[in-house]
Amino acid sequence: MAAAAAAVEQSAEQFRGQARLPGFAAPRRYDLRLAPDLDGCAFAGSVDVSVDVTAPTRFLVLNAAELEVAPGGVQFKPLGAEQELHPAEVTNVPEDEILIIRFNEVLPVGEGTLVIAFKGTLNDKMHGFYRSVYELNGEKKNMAVTQFEPADARRCFPCWDEPSFKAIFKITVEVPSETVALSNMPVVEEKVNGPIKAVYFQETPIMSTYLVAVIVGVFDYVEAFTTDGTRVRVYTQVGKSAQGKFALEVAVKTLVLFKEYFAVPYPLPKMDMIAIPDFASGAMENYGLVTYRETALLFDEKHSAAANKQRVAVVVAHELAHQWFGNLVTMEWWTHLWLNEGFATWVSYLAADNFFPEWNVWTQFLEESTTGFKLDALAGSHPIEVDVNHVDEIDEIFDAISYRKGAAVIRMLQSYLGAETFQKSLAAYIEKFAYSNAKTEDLWAALEEGSGEPVKTLMHSWTKQQGYPVVNVKLKDGKLEMEQTQFLSSGAEGVGQWVVPITLCCCSYSRQEKFLFNGKQEDFNLSGLVECQKKDDFWIKLNVNQTGFYRVSYDEELASRLRYAIEANKLSAADRYGVLDDTYALCMAGKQKLVSLLHLIAAYKDETEYTVLARVIDTSLSIVEMVAVAAPEGLGKLKKFLIDFLEPFAQRIGWDAKSGEGHLDALLRGTLLTALAELGHEATINEAVRRFNIFVEDRETPLLPPDVRKVAYVALMQTVNKSNRAGYESLLKIYKETDLSQEKVRILGSLASCPDPDVVRDTLDFMLSPEVRNQDSIFLLRGVGAAGHEVAWTWLKEKWDYISDTFSGTLLTYFVSTTVSPLRTDEMGDDAEEFFKSRTKANIARTVRQSIERVRINAKWVESTRAEANLGNVMVY
Repeated sequence: MAAAAAAVEQSAEQFRGQARLPGFAAPRRYDLRLAPDLDGCAFAGSVDVSVDVTAPTRFLVLNAAELEVAPGGVQFKPLGAEQELHPAEVTNVPEDEILIIRFNEVLPVGEGTLVIAFKGTLNDKMHGFYRSVYELNGEKKNMAVTQFEPADARRCFPCWDEPSFKAIFKITVEVPSETVALSNMPVVEEKVNGPIKAVYFQETPIMSTYLVAVIVGVFDYVEAFTTDGTRVRVYTQVGKSAQGKFALEVAVKTLVLFKEYFAVPYPLPKMDMIAIPDFASGAMENYGLVTYRETALLFDEKHSAAANKQRVAVVVAHELAHQWFGNLVTMEWWTHLWLNEGFATWVSYLAADNFFPEWNVWTQFLEESTTGFKLDALAGSHPIEVDVNHVDEIDEIFDAISYRKGAAVIRMLQSYLGAETFQKSLAAYIEKFAYSNAKTEDLWAALEEGSGEPVKTLMHSWTKQQGYPVVNVKLKDGKLEMEQTQFLSSGAEGVGQWVVPITLCCCSYSRQEKFLFNGKQEDFNLSGLVECQKKDDFWIKLNVNQTGFYRVSYDEELASRLRYAIEANKLSAADRYGVLDDTYALCMAGKQKLVSLLHLIAAYKDETEYTVLARVIDTSLSIVEMVAVAAPEGLGKLKKFLIDFLEPFAQRIGWDAKSGEGHLDALLRGTLLTALAELGHEATINEAVRRFNIFVEDRETPLLPPDVRKVAYVALMQTVNKSNRAGYESLLKIYKETDLSQEKVRILGSLASCPDPDVVRDTLDFMLSPEVRNQDSIFLLRGVGAAGHEVAWTWLKEKWDYISDTFSGTLLTYFVSTTVSPLRTDEMGDDAEEFFKSRTKANIARTVRQSIERVRINAKWVESTRAEANLGNVMVY
């Protein structure tokens, strides 16, 4: 009686402004019918939802956004009742993206069916149910595509659009007869009625709304089967199916590997993967129908670079990992997003290493860690587990914390527990939570049970608080004195404290020590390593092979011994990377001198590993950008120092691939020569332009293969200025003529590297033209060179109204972060603060704060460099 009385007291107001939907009703099954009008860019539909009412209520509250729902098209029929109940009122609340359905009667506890008819627009925003443009026989056509993660299923049909409301989906679509309709499950029947056909799909297993997918268009495909009979297809635009073969091979092997690793078979009868011309993110793991942007799925043997091949392999493995970790076992709420993304990022490298051991992907994985380190060293970072109080906040946590730091922390834990124990515990977790939802604590409990280690205690400090420690190390009287503090790029002191899994080795990797450091300070007795200390070539390295998510700051003596160990090739590639990455971060934070960093860079003169040398190059280019502001009079000398350092590597590897070369040589060649072009190395630029001119006349020339094409494009743009635009026009011509997405992206990523501000501005305007798909704008923005940062900021302010209306989600945050973050003066930081003061909405608020903080950090580094007494002599090494 009390519950019924409470139901009578309910009002629509109590459901407004809430982070989550009320729990008094939950969906069990959706019977969804959709009829997209591809030419009219609209759709109509209806949904019958089997609802379990768990408490008396006069209301049903679910999500809907940008849908037209007529009150007369809504009804509810309790199970066993003869009459449908019609609502007294249907209220659409756009700001909360909910539909409030009020009945005069109290709905009985138990099952019932909610029927809703609706209409919507096939939008051009790349989320919800949207249109993507493709070419078929020279004619532009629309395809219909869904992108529902994180919270956009509600833009296609009214639903309980939260991960914990799992249900079964029976999907039917009415589409033009000549098109192909795809969904999560196989087609069970097609009924053709003249120009329209009805396509009926098999019921899905229980799943979350964000994983539902429907795609309609005209496609080619390639097909293969796994050893246990799962059909795998890669769908492409007509004429591009051959470019899907590499991804198909990787997908088949990945499904087999993950079946063994997770000890659970792939749950669906088929796996389709499809390349979408307009796609906002890299890919989306829809259950049984994974969508990708073309650059992340297609590989052309003649025109794709080695970097493209690696990206396809890693992204395919990432998305297929989600079929278990995310789709079969789903996070309970977006707070636990990192469980999906961090894990899939980590395990994608495990798969790539299994299939392509010669790629050394675990060394390359350190680049993921570095990206996580950079974001998490901001005061404006966030914990891995982040409270989400409004749907607008979700997009911003699809970031380097959830993906990169999440993956690095999982790698740290796997390293601590041991690979076999970790894998068995993971399999037990998936078996226990299959077809349901889980929280971070559920994973810790499974790993704790399987390992006997205090996993929850260890990991709590890594997921519940933001940031990470730097461990300061001194050697005194045969003891290592260690102190941990929170590392912040600003140089400020943070308050965090962690349980740090310390690993260390001394003079060799044959003897290693490991222990948990959970205090503020601790001394470690090196008595067991006393023999090592007597050696002339004595060195100590903490965080062995960089498996821990923390930085290390060594005293001057230990740091100089590590420099020697690098020169003498005593350290592993991962540790050589780590010493440099930590030193660079400490220098930027004002904890070490620039002269020390340059001295360290010189120690890498005989480096052989691609990932390490790429880190040296990235660090060097970052120093150049900073010195250009801090001490422009020293810029020429610095560039000469770096060119002299890099030139011997370039001479060894050359422009042309040699017999027996591998994947990493191809990656290095492109990275190295591009850096020399950006530094203004005349010989590199001249040779690049010579080869480009031949390429313009003969697109099949062996002189400009895909791995060095971007080198030529960047070098060419170094020769372009307002009065000499020939190179720019040549590149635009190639851009317009190619239909290969990877080639278009290579060109976009080169255009704005031009040192002439007027040309940079023209390239930014070109980016907003119909010639460039909205999804690809990020590549041009990332390519803006040092000379273009202030121009780009001025341009962004002028175009902001258009940009904020046209772009949304992660694409909009990219505009902010890539344009604001590189600025290097406090005046610019003040300008950005003032500009965004009246323009910041919830969907960009975190990104704006982080970007302005980066400007302050850059400015502080500039000032601390200016203050170095011997700056004029910095480049003597």
